[in-house]
Amino acid sequence: MEFPEAQYAIQRILELCRIKTPIVVAVDGRSGSGKSTLCRWIAGQVDGVVIDQDDFYAGGDISAWQRLTPQEKADRVISWHRVRDEVLQSLLDGNQATWRPFDWDSMDGLAPESITASSAKIVILDGAYSSRAELCDLIDMSILVVLPDAVRRERLKQREGEAFVSEWHALWDEAEDYYFGQARPPQAFDVVIDRSVDP
Repeated sequence: MEFPEAQYAIQRILELCRIKTPIVVAVDGRSGSGKSTLCRWIAGQVDGVVIDQDDFYAGGDISAWQRLTPQEKADRVISWHRVRDEVLQSLLDGNQATWRPFDWDSMDGLAPESITASSAKIVILDGAYSSRAELCDLIDMSILVVLPDAVRRERLKQREGEAFVSEWHALWDEAEDYYFGQARPPQAFDVVIDRSVDP
């Protein structure tokens, strides 16, 4: 898959690399917007390493999440301190990073097997909430991926099933509304990639 609308982002990344390395590029956006596909494509263009922020989902009982405000959900859904300390800081120091991802099979705790990423000149952080304030001092470039809600929801339905998607939207839509409307609105990003023309 090609991403002609992302060529500007590639140019910006390469320009940053002429100034310093390693750099961190955060690719943010609502669920189902195509972030992961874009991240893999960017990594292939610039020889970067992709870190899946879903590995750092905080987990927990759904009923507990339901009692939180949208802001509280957005603040707590990702264990950002682990992203920062276990991954980004290690890679920026030129070292390997090793972490245990959330166990999506059991939906409880961390998986038994660890993941290791080697240092690279370009570190791409893939995931919603990846450009959050607590990580901004380590992020050199932030990208927002935009896709119409109807297209996003259909993608998620095809990928995860209708029952899961209904539950997901009921739990997380308000958190994403808060985050992308107030905490990190489009104007807060360095680059906005609108996939509306060619989703």
